[in-house]
Amino acid sequence: MLIAAVPDQVGGARLRRLTDAGAPAGPVEEVADLAATLRPVGGGGADSAGTHRAGAGRLLWPSTADCYPRLVRAGTRVPRCHDLELTEGLLLGYAGRWGEPRALPAAWARLVGGPVPPDPAPRAAVPPGDGQGALFEPETAPPAAAGFDPLTALVDVYGDQQARIERTEHQARFRLLVAAESAGALIAAEMGVDGLPWRVDVHDELLLDLLGEPSPVGGAPRKVAELAARIADAFGGYRIHPESPAEVLRAFSREGIMLPSTRAWVLRGIDHPAVPLLLEHKELYRIWTAHGWSWRQQWVHNGRFHGEYVPAGVVSGRWATRGGGALQIPKVVRRAVRADPGWTFVVADAGQLEPRILAAVSADPKMSRAAGAGDMYAALATEAFAGDRATAKVALLGAMYGQVGGQAAPALATLRRSYPIALSYVEDAARVGESGGLVRSWLGRTCPPPSATSAQLDPETGPGAARARGRFTRNFVIQATAAEWALVLLALLRTDLAGTGAQLVFFQHDEVIVHVPAERAPEVAAAIESAGDRTRRLLFGDTPVRFPLGVSIVDCYADAK
Repeated sequence: MLIAAVPDQVGGARLRRLTDAGAPAGPVEEVADLAATLRPVGGGGADSAGTHRAGAGRLLWPSTADCYPRLVRAGTRVPRCHDLELTEGLLLGYAGRWGEPRALPAAWARLVGGPVPPDPAPRAAVPPGDGQGALFEPETAPPAAAGFDPLTALVDVYGDQQARIERTEHQARFRLLVAAESAGALIAAEMGVDGLPWRVDVHDELLLDLLGEPSPVGGAPRKVAELAARIADAFGGYRIHPESPAEVLRAFSREGIMLPSTRAWVLRGIDHPAVPLLLEHKELYRIWTAHGWSWRQQWVHNGRFHGEYVPAGVVSGRWATRGGGALQIPKVVRRAVRADPGWTFVVADAGQLEPRILAAVSADPKMSRAAGAGDMYAALATEAFAGDRATAKVALLGAMYGQVGGQAAPALATLRRSYPIALSYVEDAARVGESGGLVRSWLGRTCPPPSATSAQLDPETGPGAARARGRFTRNFVIQATAAEWALVLLALLRTDLAGTGAQLVFFQHDEVIVHVPAERAPEVAAAIESAGDRTRRLLFGDTPVRFPLGVSIVDCYADAK
């Protein structure tokens, strides 16, 4: 059963029950308090999974990012939903129209016959599902659609999406992708509201230890300022802004040293007294600007870091953040992530995820057998590289990321002889990309066309650009599928944790953190292991490939292995 919902701006909504196929199954209902209507009957807690007053069912709404945070803040959790805007982004991408702005207004305009409202945003700047939550606000309705009903449009667009999903090549997989994407949007909203436990006192202590006292006039903290002065001395007293690559390059040029960039690996190859100081400054400056005192004041409240997660914010389906740097918390700063008293963290990290994804999607029998081992690189080394694990790793990563020349070439040739099916899988994807074509993940997420990414990837600009596009598509089929694996894992785990009191509080690519009462930590660790195995079977069926999860039970995030 579906429940179509169009929330208003004051906490109410218009609802209508639908069949799973999208046909009306009840009258339109007006509710003044959507959160109360969706709260489990019987007074269950915020993470209860019971039937709500509107009846058991999956919520159908325009945008989880727009509709759900208010419900979470009111103590109401939605078990399942269909996110219309994220689904529309997936379908547009599948049709080769990735990044089309205002996708949902365009969808309902096709159905009701009105013009598509203009949108000034550049196409390439709008990822699927981002910023489209204004679909059903009255001001977005075209003048030709007088009498337009947002709830009717919601149902009509859903029906149109179902018909388009039916026309995908692997519709069962695509439906799983839609379900996982929608579940991910629920999780992202919940994590943003709940927040990651954060000890402000510990954070302040480590900032003082690393950076020194903050400047009373708003400049760099003491140790960063002292480093800048020492860097000036190393350049003969010539003061520069060490955080400015252009100034650093000019300073080295005056010393007769020409550098292509100020990247750390470039600097480490230079024998100059400024180098160790610049490297230290680079690290401390990054901490100060990205996770310093100003960051803490903006993002940490009541002992929680409230990140703003953007599901499918990256073309591969990986998440992004809208400020706050939630996906890039340095290890040293993780010392401030401490569980509440009486609670602990269960941290799970998928090891060698993308190489195992390659084995699963290619169904190469020899590589799949190697991916059934705890250390896939060691298994490959034993089978094909005379026990040389390092070379096996270089070969496999080179195959997935397009590093096919130089020192990687002999190892790649060995990999091709031993695992031809797996190598053909990524090389076929690369050839499609080089010719300007589109490739898809295992569940059906489609890569953007060259024009939607960068002119540098346009095969019409030359062979070098075509090769770059090939490297992108070669990795896309693996990275996007890895993102799907992680989404399905999250969705299953969220369901398993309902009613336990445990909370998903952090997710980063292939790592997840659960905040849990200490006595239930072993139970949650087992639930994560179970969810990992079910994810493997849901995506790939009876495959010998395994996706081992490193699980740590720790009180401090920095202590996770």
